[in-house]
Amino acid sequence: MMRMRTMRLAAAAVVVSAAVVLSGCGPAPWATAPSPTSSSAPAPSSPPPVVAPPVENDLSSGSTQRDLTAGAVSVAVNYWSELRMDRWTPTAVKPVSLSLVTTVKPNDGQKVYLQKATMLAIPANADETFPALEPQVDQASVKNGYLVLKPYSYSQTFNVGQVPENATYVTLQFTYDFLVQTKPKADEYAKQTATDTVTVAIAQQAASGSE
Repeated sequence: MMRMRTMRLAAAAVVVSAAVVLSGCGPAPWATAPSPTSSSAPAPSSPPPVVAPPVENDLSSGSTQRDLTAGAVSVAVNYWSELRMDRWTPTAVKPVSLSLVTTVKPNDGQKVYLQKATMLAIPANADETFPALEPQVDQASVKNGYLVLKPYSYSQTFNVGQVPENATYVTLQFTYDFLVQTKPKADEYAKQTATDTVTVAIAQQAASGSE
């Protein structure tokens, strides 16, 4: 009896030892736990800065030349400014000079006269267009107008006055009204009109107290 009991106790010990061994061979608790999710999300990339397009400036080289047509009349115009472009600030008086001469086809001896020259200045920026300044007009003070048939030419200077501080450019609209003789020495004339547009940048005004 004693021997049978001893054998049973030994068998029970073997079972317990096997259970301990089996449990010891299992995966470690931390090996089966779900991996923690990273709480730090990547920061969203900031949009690239918006760069304003460069402002067009027809007088950036100092002057500009245009060839216009008004019916049978061809017009060559030269524009320039005696004021440096970096001084074309909103508050400055900004002079624009022009000189023009015409030819006519067919050239049978008839003359060409300039009755009136008009400049309309319209300030603006990339977002809005401001009210136009008061038009400047040179109305001929002689009969029929100023003779502008080559080699005779016409010259004039108009002034662009104060524009809004946030204007970045000004559009200059020019209108030229001509009278053309229908034939040499005739008292009958045909009216022809030529138009042109010149864009000039407005320089940023220096801050108060800066040199």
